[in-house]
Amino acid sequence: MAESTSTSAIAATAPISTPSPVDLVDSSSISDLTQSFNFSSGNPRIEETRGIMLLYRHDAASSSLPVERKPLVCVLGVPNHMTYADFCQFCGSFVQHILEMRIVRNDGMEDKYSVLIRFDGQDSTDSFYKHFNGRHFSSLEEEACHMLFTVDVQYTGSIEHAQALPVSSTEQPSCPVCLERLDQDTSGILTTICNHSFHCSCISKWTDSSCPVCRYCQQQPENSKCFICQTSENVWICVICGFVGCGRYKEGHAIRHWKETQHCYSLELETQRVWDYVGDNYVHRLIQSKTDGKLVELNHRCVHGDDGCGICECGSDPAFEEAQLNSKVEAIVNEYQELLTTQLENQKMYFESLLKEFEESETSEVEKASNQSLKLQKMQAKRDKVIEEKKFQEDINLHLLSNKAIWQEKILEAEARKKTTDQDDKIEELEEQVGGELPEISSNKTSKRSHKNNAQRSG
Repeated sequence: MAESTSTSAIAATAPISTPSPVDLVDSSSISDLTQSFNFSSGNPRIEETRGIMLLYRHDAASSSLPVERKPLVCVLGVPNHMTYADFCQFCGSFVQHILEMRIVRNDGMEDKYSVLIRFDGQDSTDSFYKHFNGRHFSSLEEEACHMLFTVDVQYTGSIEHAQALPVSSTEQPSCPVCLERLDQDTSGILTTICNHSFHCSCISKWTDSSCPVCRYCQQQPENSKCFICQTSENVWICVICGFVGCGRYKEGHAIRHWKETQHCYSLELETQRVWDYVGDNYVHRLIQSKTDGKLVELNHRCVHGDDGCGICECGSDPAFEEAQLNSKVEAIVNEYQELLTTQLENQKMYFESLLKEFEESETSEVEKASNQSLKLQKMQAKRDKVIEEKKFQEDINLHLLSNKAIWQEKILEAEARKKTTDQDDKIEELEEQVGGELPEISSNKTSKRSHKNNAQRSG
Protein backbone atom coordinates (compact mmCIF):
# COMPACT_ATOMS: atom_id res chain seq x y z
CA MET A 1 0.00 0.00 0.00
CA ALA A 2 1.48 3.31 -1.05
CA GLU A 3 2.24 5.79 1.70
CA SER A 4 1.13 9.41 1.42
CA THR A 5 1.14 12.56 3.47
CA SER A 6 -2.63 13.00 3.58
CA THR A 7 -5.38 11.63 5.76
CA SER A 8 -5.62 8.53 3.59
CA ALA A 9 -2.30 7.35 4.98
CA ILE A 10 -2.54 5.79 8.39
CA ALA A 11 0.00 6.19 11.19
CA ALA A 12 0.37 5.89 14.96
CA THR A 13 0.33 8.18 17.97
CA ALA A 14 1.57 8.25 21.53
CA PRO A 15 -0.81 7.12 24.32
CA ILE A 16 -3.63 9.43 25.15
CA SER A 17 -2.65 9.55 28.79
CA THR A 18 0.89 10.81 28.11
CA PRO A 19 0.79 13.08 25.06
CA SER A 20 4.03 14.76 24.02
CA PRO A 21 4.02 17.57 21.38
CA VAL A 22 6.35 17.12 18.46
CA ASP A 23 8.97 19.81 17.96
CA LEU A 24 8.93 19.39 14.18
CA VAL A 25 5.51 21.03 13.87
CA ASP A 26 5.15 24.75 14.16
CA SER A 27 2.86 25.62 17.06
CA SER A 28 1.41 28.54 15.13
CA SER A 29 0.01 26.18 12.47
CA ILE A 30 -1.80 23.99 14.98
CA SER A 31 -5.21 25.01 16.17
CA ASP A 32 -6.18 25.07 19.81
CA LEU A 33 -8.58 22.25 19.04
CA THR A 34 -5.85 19.86 17.81
CA GLN A 35 -2.75 18.17 19.15
CA SER A 36 0.20 16.52 17.40
CA PHE A 37 1.92 13.21 18.17
CA ASN A 38 4.85 11.33 16.68
CA PHE A 39 4.65 7.73 15.48
CA SER A 40 6.65 4.98 13.82
CA SER A 41 5.92 1.79 11.90
CA GLY A 42 7.76 -0.92 10.03
CA ASN A 43 10.04 -3.82 10.88
CA PRO A 44 13.05 -2.43 12.82
CA ARG A 45 15.29 -5.01 11.11
CA ILE A 46 14.54 -3.63 7.64
CA GLU A 47 13.03 -0.16 7.51
CA GLU A 48 11.34 2.15 9.99
CA THR A 49 8.88 4.85 8.93
CA ARG A 50 8.38 7.87 11.16
CA GLY A 51 5.99 10.78 11.07
CA ILE A 52 3.50 12.92 12.95
CA MET A 53 -0.26 13.03 13.13
CA LEU A 54 -2.75 15.69 14.16
CA LEU A 55 -5.67 14.69 16.37
CA TYR A 56 -8.60 16.63 17.73
CA ARG A 57 -8.32 17.23 21.44
CA HIS A 58 -10.65 15.35 23.76
CA ASP A 59 -13.10 17.76 25.36
CA ALA A 60 -14.55 16.07 28.43
CA ALA A 61 -16.85 19.00 29.17
CA SER A 62 -18.56 18.87 25.77
CA SER A 63 -20.32 15.84 24.30
CA SER A 64 -20.49 17.26 20.76
CA LEU A 65 -18.23 15.92 18.04
CA PRO A 66 -15.74 18.13 16.13
CA VAL A 67 -17.41 20.11 13.38
CA GLU A 68 -14.75 19.62 10.68
CA ARG A 69 -14.10 15.96 11.47
CA LYS A 70 -13.27 13.41 8.79
CA PRO A 71 -14.07 9.67 8.50
CA LEU A 72 -10.71 8.88 10.11
CA VAL A 73 -10.21 7.95 13.78
CA CYS A 74 -7.29 6.71 15.83
CA VAL A 75 -7.72 4.04 18.53
CA LEU A 76 -5.06 4.71 21.16
CA GLY A 77 -3.28 2.39 23.56
CA VAL A 78 -4.42 -1.05 22.36
CA PRO A 79 -2.71 -3.78 24.46
CA ASN A 80 -0.06 -5.76 22.60
CA HIS A 81 -1.60 -9.10 23.57
CA MET A 82 -4.61 -8.31 21.36
CA THR A 83 -3.93 -9.90 17.99
CA TYR A 84 -5.16 -8.61 14.66
CA ALA A 85 -8.00 -11.13 14.76
CA ASP A 86 -8.96 -9.99 18.28
CA PHE A 87 -9.17 -6.35 17.19
CA CYS A 88 -11.22 -7.23 14.09
CA GLN A 89 -13.55 -9.24 16.30
CA PHE A 90 -13.77 -6.29 18.71
CA CYS A 91 -14.89 -4.02 15.86
CA GLY A 92 -17.76 -6.39 15.17
CA SER A 93 -20.21 -5.46 12.43
CA PHE A 94 -18.38 -2.17 11.73
CA VAL A 95 -15.67 -4.11 9.83
CA GLN A 96 -17.81 -4.04 6.69
CA HIS A 97 -17.72 -0.20 6.78
CA ILE A 98 -13.92 -0.01 7.23
CA LEU A 99 -11.86 0.84 4.15
CA GLU A 100 -8.41 0.74 5.74
CA MET A 101 -6.76 -0.02 9.07
CA ARG A 102 -3.08 0.50 9.91
CA ILE A 103 -1.34 -0.84 13.01
CA VAL A 104 1.35 1.56 14.24
CA ARG A 105 3.83 1.75 17.09
CA ASN A 106 3.46 4.08 20.08
CA ASP A 107 6.64 6.02 20.81
CA GLY A 108 7.83 5.19 24.30
CA MET A 109 5.15 2.51 24.83
CA GLU A 110 6.45 -0.98 24.06
CA ASP A 111 3.42 -2.83 25.42
CA LYS A 112 0.77 -0.97 23.39
CA TYR A 113 0.01 0.01 19.82
CA SER A 114 -2.46 2.26 18.02
CA VAL A 115 -4.81 1.67 15.13
CA LEU A 116 -5.80 4.29 12.59
CA ILE A 117 -9.10 3.47 10.87
CA ARG A 118 -10.65 5.06 7.81
CA PHE A 119 -14.36 4.43 7.16
CA ASP A 120 -16.53 4.61 4.06
CA GLY A 121 -18.62 7.47 5.42
CA GLN A 122 -18.99 9.97 8.22
CA ASP A 123 -22.14 8.35 9.63
CA SER A 124 -20.42 5.00 10.18
CA THR A 125 -17.41 6.81 11.70
CA ASP A 126 -19.61 8.68 14.18
CA SER A 127 -21.50 5.49 15.06
CA PHE A 128 -18.23 3.63 15.65
CA TYR A 129 -16.92 6.47 17.83
CA LYS A 130 -20.09 6.64 19.95
CA HIS A 131 -20.32 2.87 20.31
CA PHE A 132 -16.71 2.01 21.23
CA ASN A 133 -15.16 5.13 22.79
CA GLY A 134 -14.65 4.42 26.50
CA ARG A 135 -15.71 0.79 26.15
CA HIS A 136 -13.52 -1.99 27.61
CA PHE A 137 -11.81 -4.25 25.11
CA SER A 138 -13.16 -7.23 27.05
CA SER A 139 -14.91 -7.93 30.33
CA LEU A 140 -11.71 -9.40 31.78
CA GLU A 141 -9.46 -6.39 31.10
CA GLU A 142 -9.12 -2.97 32.65
CA GLU A 143 -7.98 -1.27 29.44
CA ALA A 144 -10.66 0.75 27.73
CA CYS A 145 -10.89 1.87 24.11
CA HIS A 146 -9.88 5.53 23.70
CA MET A 147 -10.11 7.15 20.28
CA LEU A 148 -9.82 10.60 18.75
CA PHE A 149 -10.80 12.00 15.39
CA THR A 150 -7.77 12.50 13.12
CA VAL A 151 -7.11 15.75 11.28
CA ASP A 152 -4.07 14.78 9.17
CA VAL A 153 -1.19 12.28 8.98
CA GLN A 154 2.26 13.30 7.71
CA TYR A 155 5.37 11.17 7.17
CA THR A 156 8.65 12.84 8.05
CA GLY A 157 11.03 10.17 6.76
CA SER A 158 12.20 6.58 6.96
CA ILE A 159 15.27 4.84 8.39
CA GLU A 160 16.57 1.91 6.35
CA HIS A 161 18.39 -0.64 8.51
CA ALA A 162 18.92 -3.27 5.80
CA GLN A 163 18.56 -3.72 2.07
CA ALA A 164 14.92 -4.47 1.30
CA LEU A 165 13.85 -6.97 -1.28
CA PRO A 166 13.31 -5.51 -4.78
CA VAL A 167 9.63 -5.10 -5.63
CA SER A 168 8.30 -4.49 -9.10
CA SER A 169 6.56 -1.14 -9.44
CA THR A 170 4.15 -2.51 -12.04
CA GLU A 171 2.98 -5.37 -9.84
CA GLN A 172 -0.52 -4.92 -8.44
CA PRO A 173 -0.67 -5.26 -4.64
CA SER A 174 -2.41 -8.46 -3.60
CA CYS A 175 -3.30 -10.16 -0.35
CA PRO A 176 -0.62 -12.77 0.57
CA VAL A 177 -3.32 -15.08 1.99
CA CYS A 178 -5.97 -15.27 -0.74
CA LEU A 179 -3.82 -13.81 -3.59
CA GLU A 180 -6.69 -11.51 -4.56
CA ARG A 181 -6.14 -7.85 -5.41
CA LEU A 182 -6.22 -5.42 -2.48
CA ASP A 183 -9.21 -3.23 -3.32
CA GLN A 184 -10.77 -0.98 -0.69
CA ASP A 185 -14.07 -0.89 -2.59
CA THR A 186 -14.60 -4.65 -2.24
CA SER A 187 -13.02 -5.42 1.14
CA GLY A 188 -11.32 -3.60 3.99
CA ILE A 189 -7.51 -3.58 4.12
CA LEU A 190 -5.45 -4.05 7.29
CA THR A 191 -1.78 -3.09 7.31
CA THR A 192 0.26 -4.69 10.08
CA ILE A 193 2.89 -2.94 12.17
CA CYS A 194 5.56 -4.23 9.74
CA ASN A 195 3.81 -2.61 6.73
CA HIS A 196 2.35 -5.80 5.18
CA SER A 197 -1.24 -5.46 3.93
CA PHE A 198 -4.03 -8.05 4.01
CA HIS A 199 -7.77 -8.24 3.62
CA CYS A 200 -9.52 -7.81 6.97
CA SER A 201 -11.45 -11.04 6.39
CA CYS A 202 -8.18 -12.93 5.74
CA ILE A 203 -6.14 -11.54 8.65
CA SER A 204 -9.07 -12.05 11.05
CA LYS A 205 -8.50 -15.82 10.68
CA TRP A 206 -4.82 -15.46 11.72
CA THR A 207 -4.87 -16.02 15.50
CA ASP A 208 -1.12 -15.45 16.00
CA SER A 209 0.28 -12.04 16.99
CA SER A 210 3.03 -12.25 14.35
CA CYS A 211 2.88 -11.21 10.70
CA PRO A 212 1.95 -14.06 8.32
CA VAL A 213 4.61 -12.89 5.82
CA CYS A 214 7.75 -11.94 7.79
CA ARG A 215 6.76 -13.38 11.21
CA TYR A 216 7.56 -10.05 12.89
CA CYS A 217 5.74 -10.05 16.22
CA GLN A 218 4.15 -6.88 17.56
CA GLN A 219 4.47 -8.26 21.11
CA GLN A 220 8.22 -8.30 21.60
CA PRO A 221 9.65 -10.55 24.33
CA GLU A 222 11.33 -9.11 27.37
CA ASN A 223 15.07 -8.51 27.16
CA SER A 224 17.08 -11.29 28.76
CA LYS A 225 19.70 -10.32 31.33
CA CYS A 226 22.83 -11.95 32.61
CA PHE A 227 22.15 -14.03 35.71
CA ILE A 228 25.27 -12.63 37.41
CA CYS A 229 25.74 -8.96 36.46
CA GLN A 230 22.17 -8.25 35.15
CA THR A 231 23.42 -6.67 31.92
CA SER A 232 21.26 -6.95 28.78
CA GLU A 233 24.04 -6.33 26.22
CA ASN A 234 25.94 -9.09 24.42
CA VAL A 235 23.95 -11.81 26.21
CA TRP A 236 24.45 -15.55 25.53
CA ILE A 237 22.30 -18.50 26.64
CA CYS A 238 23.55 -22.02 27.20
CA VAL A 239 21.66 -24.38 24.87
CA ILE A 240 22.13 -27.25 27.33
CA CYS A 241 20.98 -25.88 30.69
CA GLY A 242 19.56 -22.44 29.79
CA PHE A 243 22.05 -20.36 31.79
CA VAL A 244 22.13 -16.73 30.58
CA GLY A 245 25.49 -14.94 30.80
CA CYS A 246 27.27 -11.99 29.23
CA GLY A 247 29.91 -12.35 26.51
CA ARG A 248 33.66 -12.16 26.76
CA TYR A 249 33.62 -8.47 25.81
CA LYS A 250 31.59 -7.70 28.95
CA GLU A 251 32.19 -9.64 32.16
CA GLY A 252 32.66 -13.02 30.48
CA HIS A 253 30.13 -14.93 32.60
CA ALA A 254 29.07 -17.10 29.65
CA ILE A 255 32.58 -18.42 28.99
CA ARG A 256 33.11 -18.82 32.72
CA HIS A 257 29.99 -21.01 32.79
CA TRP A 258 31.52 -23.17 30.05
CA LYS A 259 34.75 -23.60 32.00
CA GLU A 260 32.80 -24.62 35.13
CA THR A 261 30.24 -26.97 33.52
CA GLN A 262 31.87 -27.94 30.19
CA HIS A 263 28.66 -26.92 28.38
CA CYS A 264 30.34 -25.90 25.16
CA TYR A 265 27.38 -24.65 23.07
CA SER A 266 25.97 -21.18 23.63
CA LEU A 267 23.42 -19.14 21.64
CA GLU A 268 23.87 -15.42 21.07
CA LEU A 269 20.41 -13.92 21.65
CA GLU A 270 20.92 -10.92 19.37
CA THR A 271 22.00 -12.79 16.22
CA GLN A 272 20.56 -16.24 17.05
CA ARG A 273 23.94 -17.88 16.25
CA VAL A 274 25.42 -20.83 18.13
CA TRP A 275 29.05 -20.71 19.31
CA ASP A 276 31.24 -23.71 20.13
CA TYR A 277 33.75 -22.88 22.87
CA VAL A 278 35.79 -26.04 22.18
CA GLY A 279 36.19 -25.40 18.45
CA ASP A 280 36.18 -21.61 19.03
CA ASN A 281 33.83 -20.96 16.07
CA TYR A 282 30.21 -20.90 15.03
CA VAL A 283 28.92 -24.44 14.48
CA HIS A 284 25.62 -23.92 12.69
CA ARG A 285 25.00 -23.30 8.99
CA LEU A 286 21.74 -21.30 9.27
CA ILE A 287 21.38 -17.74 10.50
CA GLN A 288 18.50 -15.28 10.56
CA SER A 289 18.81 -12.81 7.70
CA LYS A 290 18.51 -9.15 8.64
CA THR A 291 16.98 -8.44 5.23
CA ASP A 292 13.75 -10.42 5.53
CA GLY A 293 14.04 -12.26 8.86
CA LYS A 294 14.25 -15.70 7.20
CA LEU A 295 16.79 -18.45 7.92
CA VAL A 296 19.60 -18.52 5.34
CA GLU A 297 22.81 -20.54 4.96
CA LEU A 298 25.92 -19.11 6.59
CA ASN A 299 29.04 -19.19 4.38
CA HIS A 300 31.67 -17.41 6.45
CA ARG A 301 34.66 -19.40 5.23
CA CYS A 302 36.35 -19.82 1.86
CA VAL A 303 35.12 -22.93 0.11
CA HIS A 304 38.70 -23.89 -0.86
CA GLY A 305 40.25 -24.02 2.56
CA ASP A 306 40.29 -22.84 6.14
CA ASP A 307 42.82 -20.02 5.72
CA GLY A 308 42.22 -19.25 2.02
CA CYS A 309 43.18 -21.42 -0.89
CA GLY A 310 46.08 -19.33 -2.19
CA ILE A 311 45.18 -20.36 -5.73
CA CYS A 312 42.00 -18.54 -6.71
CA GLU A 313 42.87 -15.41 -4.68
CA CYS A 314 39.18 -15.04 -3.81
CA GLY A 315 40.04 -13.03 -0.74
CA SER A 316 42.25 -10.48 -2.49
CA ASP A 317 40.08 -9.33 -5.41
CA PRO A 318 37.42 -6.78 -4.32
CA ALA A 319 35.55 -7.11 -7.62
CA PHE A 320 35.37 -10.88 -7.21
CA GLU A 321 34.21 -10.51 -3.61
CA GLU A 322 31.52 -8.04 -4.68
CA ALA A 323 30.38 -10.33 -7.51
CA GLN A 324 30.32 -13.30 -5.18
CA LEU A 325 28.34 -11.32 -2.59
CA ASN A 326 25.87 -10.12 -5.23
CA SER A 327 25.41 -13.65 -6.53
CA LYS A 328 24.76 -14.91 -3.01
CA VAL A 329 22.25 -12.13 -2.35
CA GLU A 330 20.55 -12.80 -5.67
CA ALA A 331 20.41 -16.53 -4.93
CA ILE A 332 18.91 -15.82 -1.50
CA VAL A 333 16.34 -13.43 -2.99
CA ASN A 334 15.37 -15.93 -5.67
CA GLU A 335 15.08 -18.71 -3.11
CA TYR A 336 12.94 -16.52 -0.90
CA GLN A 337 10.68 -15.54 -3.80
CA GLU A 338 10.32 -19.17 -4.87
CA LEU A 339 9.56 -20.17 -1.29
CA LEU A 340 7.01 -17.38 -0.96
CA THR A 341 5.40 -18.33 -4.28
CA THR A 342 5.23 -21.96 -3.18
CA GLN A 343 3.64 -21.03 0.12
CA LEU A 344 1.11 -18.79 -1.60
CA GLU A 345 0.27 -21.54 -4.05
CA ASN A 346 -0.20 -23.92 -1.13
CA GLN A 347 -2.48 -21.38 0.52
CA LYS A 348 -4.43 -21.03 -2.72
CA MET A 349 -4.78 -24.81 -3.06
CA TYR A 350 -5.85 -25.04 0.57
CA PHE A 351 -8.59 -22.45 0.21
CA GLU A 352 -9.67 -23.96 -3.12
CA SER A 353 -10.00 -27.32 -1.37
CA LEU A 354 -12.10 -25.67 1.31
CA LEU A 355 -14.26 -24.08 -1.38
CA LYS A 356 -14.60 -27.45 -3.14
CA GLU A 357 -15.61 -29.13 0.12
CA PHE A 358 -18.17 -26.41 0.68
CA GLU A 359 -19.56 -26.86 -2.84
CA GLU A 360 -19.70 -30.63 -2.38
CA SER A 361 -21.48 -30.25 0.94
CA GLU A 362 -23.87 -27.77 -0.64
CA THR A 363 -24.53 -30.19 -3.52
CA SER A 364 -25.18 -33.02 -1.08
CA GLU A 365 -27.56 -30.82 0.86
CA VAL A 366 -29.40 -29.93 -2.37
CA GLU A 367 -29.64 -33.61 -3.31
CA LYS A 368 -30.87 -34.45 0.15
CA ALA A 369 -33.46 -31.70 -0.07
CA SER A 370 -34.58 -32.92 -3.52
CA ASN A 371 -34.89 -36.48 -2.18
CA GLN A 372 -36.93 -35.23 0.72
CA SER A 373 -39.07 -33.28 -1.76
CA LEU A 374 -39.69 -36.46 -3.77
CA LYS A 375 -40.60 -38.34 -0.61
CA LEU A 376 -42.93 -35.53 0.33
CA GLN A 377 -44.58 -35.67 -3.10
CA LYS A 378 -45.05 -39.44 -2.79
CA MET A 379 -46.55 -39.05 0.67
CA GLN A 380 -48.82 -36.31 -0.69
CA ALA A 381 -49.97 -38.62 -3.48
CA LYS A 382 -50.65 -41.40 -0.97
CA ARG A 383 -52.55 -38.95 1.17
CA ASP A 384 -54.69 -37.85 -1.78
CA LYS A 385 -55.38 -41.48 -2.64
CA VAL A 386 -56.40 -42.28 0.93
CA ILE A 387 -58.67 -39.22 0.96
CA GLU A 388 -60.35 -40.42 -2.26
CA GLU A 389 -60.82 -43.91 -0.82
CA LYS A 390 -62.24 -42.43 2.35
CA LYS A 391 -64.71 -40.34 0.32
CA PHE A 392 -65.71 -43.44 -1.68
CA GLN A 393 -66.28 -45.42 1.52
CA GLU A 394 -68.35 -42.58 2.95
CA ASP A 395 -70.53 -42.54 -0.20
CA ILE A 396 -71.00 -46.30 0.02
CA ASN A 397 -71.90 -45.94 3.70
CA LEU A 398 -74.54 -43.31 2.86
CA HIS A 399 -76.04 -45.56 0.17
CA LEU A 400 -76.10 -48.50 2.57
CA LEU A 401 -77.80 -46.41 5.24
CA SER A 402 -80.46 -45.28 2.77
CA ASN A 403 -80.95 -48.89 1.54
CA LYS A 404 -81.22 -50.06 5.14
CA ALA A 405 -84.35 -47.95 5.71
CA ILE A 406 -85.95 -49.25 2.51
CA TRP A 407 -85.20 -52.85 3.36
CA GLN A 408 -86.49 -52.39 6.90
CA GLU A 409 -89.85 -51.20 5.45
CA LYS A 410 -89.90 -54.16 3.09
CA ILE A 411 -89.17 -56.52 5.99
CA LEU A 412 -92.03 -55.05 8.00
CA GLU A 413 -94.40 -55.43 5.05
CA ALA A 414 -93.26 -59.02 4.53
CA GLU A 415 -93.74 -59.78 8.23
CA ALA A 416 -97.24 -58.24 8.11
CA ARG A 417 -98.13 -60.26 5.01
CA LYS A 418 -96.79 -63.42 6.62
CA LYS A 419 -98.79 -62.73 9.78
CA THR A 420 -101.99 -62.22 7.77
CA THR A 421 -101.36 -65.43 5.83
CA ASP A 422 -100.84 -67.42 9.04
CA GLN A 423 -104.10 -66.10 10.49
CA ASP A 424 -106.01 -67.10 7.35
CA ASP A 425 -104.53 -70.59 7.47
CA LYS A 426 -105.56 -70.98 11.14
CA ILE A 427 -109.06 -69.78 10.35
CA GLU A 428 -109.37 -72.31 7.51
CA GLU A 429 -108.06 -75.07 9.76
CA LEU A 430 -110.48 -74.12 12.51
CA GLU A 431 -113.27 -73.99 10.01
CA GLU A 432 -112.37 -77.45 8.80
CA GLN A 433 -112.28 -78.75 12.35
CA VAL A 434 -115.58 -77.10 13.14
CA GLY A 435 -117.04 -78.45 9.92
CA GLY A 436 -116.03 -81.99 10.85
CA GLU A 437 -117.50 -81.78 14.35
CA LEU A 438 -120.86 -80.20 13.39
CA PRO A 439 -122.49 -83.51 12.22
CA GLU A 440 -121.50 -85.21 15.43
CA ILE A 441 -122.89 -82.36 17.50
CA SER A 442 -126.16 -82.38 15.56
CA SER A 443 -126.48 -86.18 15.98
CA ASN A 444 -125.91 -85.80 19.72
CA LYS A 445 -128.59 -83.17 19.93
CA THR A 446 -131.03 -85.40 18.03
CA SER A 447 -130.40 -88.37 20.31
CA LYS A 448 -130.87 -86.21 23.40
CA ARG A 449 -134.17 -84.95 22.10
CA SER A 450 -135.43 -88.46 21.37
CA HIS A 451 -134.50 -89.61 24.84
CA LYS A 452 -136.31 -86.69 26.37
CA ASN A 453 -139.42 -87.33 24.39
CA ASN A 454 -139.42 -90.98 25.33
CA ALA A 455 -139.13 -90.10 29.00
CA GLN A 456 -142.03 -87.77 28.81
CA ARG A 457 -144.12 -90.36 27.17
CA SER A 458 -143.42 -93.01 29.77
CA GLY A 459 -144.24 -90.66 32.64
